Amino acid sequence: MELTVECQKRESGSKPNALRREGLIPAVLYGHKGTESVSLTLSEKTAKTLVKDAVINNTLIRVKIPGWSGKALLRDVQSHPWKGLLYHLSFFSVAAQDSLEVTVPMHFVGEAVGVKDEGGSIDTSLTELQVECAPDQIPEAIAVDVSQLHMGDTVYVHQLVLPEGVTVLGEPDRVAVSILPPQLIVEPEEEATETEATEEGTKATAEAES
Repeated sequence: MELTVECQKRESGSKPNALRREGLIPAVLYGHKGTESVSLTLSEKTAKTLVKDAVINNTLIRVKIPGWSGKALLRDVQSHPWKGLLYHLSFFSVAAQDSLEVTVPMHFVGEAVGVKDEGGSIDTSLTELQVECAPDQIPEAIAVDVSQLHMGDTVYVHQLVLPEGVTVLGEPDRVAVSILPPQLIVEPEEEATETEATEEGTKATAEAES
């Protein structure tokens, strides 16, 4: 999936709070020309739509600014912790990059035999993966078919089927998903009854001895 966003170059000396009062969100584009960064603004409406539709460090975005247009990733979103107000966006240009390190969500497909027929439960240890790939080969998700997994089965990262050109970063022996056996749960009421009976027996013994 690729999105398009139009930005304007930010005037030098402009104040972020003043821009936000005008309905503009400050942003920055890195990697535009080597280590050079470009200060930008975009409308608050555009920024909200982008943040809703794009996945950080995954979705390709065509950033258009006067004099330049290129693909980038949304690297960082700064916002108010509970009010949802946007403060700042960061983009990273991928035009000159041979490969990128991106975050890709895991998508578990099917219902495991160990859950459906054997009474186990599925434990998805990983919900996303750090991978390396070319800018035009970023997968939207890593699909993992769990339908044939039985109770006690485990799938490790090195066993995942990856799209062509995608390499997983990090330890290959990490557990991606496993099917766990059912756990025996002791009812709290039973525990309380046993405790009360023990306390009553102890009290009766003490009274008899006295």
